[in-house]
Order: sequence, then structure tokens, then C-alpha cells
Amino acid sequence: MSTPELIVRRFSGSDLNIYLDNIAQLRMEVFRDFPYLYDWSMDYEPNYLQTYAHCPEAVVVVAFADGQVVGASTGIPMQFEEPDFQRPFSVRGYDPRQIFYCAESVLRRDFRGHGLGVKFFEEREAHARSLRDFDYFCFCAVARPENHPLRPAGYEPLDRFWQKRGYSKHPELGAYYSWKDIDQPDNTSKRLEFWLKSVAR
Repeated sequence: MSTPELIVRRFSGSDLNIYLDNIAQLRMEVFRDFPYLYDWSMDYEPNYLQTYAHCPEAVVVVAFADGQVVGASTGIPMQFEEPDFQRPFSVRGYDPRQIFYCAESVLRRDFRGHGLGVKFFEEREAHARSLRDFDYFCFCAVARPENHPLRPAGYEPLDRFWQKRGYSKHPELGAYYSWKDIDQPDNTSKRLEFWLKSVAR
């Protein structure tokens, strides 16, 4: 079977509204896997994604295969994110207005290994540069212990992939967020660690 043609496009503002339901479904599908283990809630998803629809400087990069949404990646200037996400930076002397937050990338398993992860970073960074001169790009990843009971055998974190994109982990920059894991009855708090890349690189 031939690989379908993959098309990647950027959307901002009201143009991305028609894809929000697709992105919500992707988030709920992909983030059930380790390390996020997200037990989704449709009560939460629409409100969360509206942050991007309401911010004219936000971006959603969408990957299509045969006209179907198979992946998406989001980004937004940090100043428009929640205060809990801004606080680790502001208390350490960073200006949230000068940071572009690459929020997440979700991609169906069958379409991994075709360079879309790299493309998602390139498109978000290009969008940020088109807005103004930021000092940093950043994203965050959940920190899970190596002995977590749901860690798959042979699991390899994406650290080397992110390092190749020019990002460095900053454990001193952390935030806490709560969601329900697939093996837990209630929401629990998780630590998210930020990675930074100087825009000048």
C-alpha cells in the first residue's frame, strides 16, 4: 500500500475553528499513551482549545493525509498562556512576552517517521518569527519516574530528538498541572519541565 500524500498547513484565528474538534480527538487518542496517560474529558477539551482560536497570534499546524487530519501542533506567545505557565519564567527573570510557547504536537501512530515532527517545530518557529522578535522558543514535557508501572518496555524519551532541534532542558523551570491518568480514579498533579531554545540559534 502506498503512503498517502502528506500536506502540512498553518492556521490562525478563526481559520482554525473548523479543525478544533479534530485536534481534540487527536489529543484524546495520542495522549492516552505513556508518558501522558491522559484519561480525556470532553468537558475540558473545547475550552482548552478555544485559547488558540481566540488569540490572533496563536498558530495550529495541521497535517493532512488524503484530506483527513492526522496530526496537529499548536503554539502561542507565552503571555497569552495561563499564569501558572508564565510564573516559572517571570520569577527567574524571563519576560513571558519574549517567549513563544510550542504547546504540543499530536500525530497518529501510522504517520510517524515521515518527518512531520521536525516540520511541526519548523512551522511553529517560522510563525513566531513572522510575528515579532522573540528571545526564546519553549515547550514542556511531563516528568515521569523511570520505574513508573505503565512505562512500556523499551520506551525511549524524545530528549535526543528535541536536542537536535536546538532545545535544552531547564529543570529549574517547572510547572504543575493536574489531570486524570488512565489508571487512576481522580486527578493528580504532575510536574512539567520546560525546554528552551534561543531564537538567535
